[in-house]
Amino acid sequence: MISQARGLLTAAGLHGHKYAIDADLAAVACRLPGPVVLYTSDAADLSRLLEGFPVVIKKV
Repeated sequence: MISQARGLLTAAGLHGHKYAIDADLAAVACRLPGPVVLYTSDAADLSRLLEGFPVVIKKV
């Protein structure tokens, strides 16, 4: 899973500890059978990490 998270970070052009947890969450979500719902306060980063996957929507 670490290599998948690293791959998501690289593909999104992100790096560093700021994005590590988001990348781990995205990697887990990619492995789960759909549909998957993620609740986050940082929809922008998850959208970048999950580009090409189902849409991330921020609900306020």
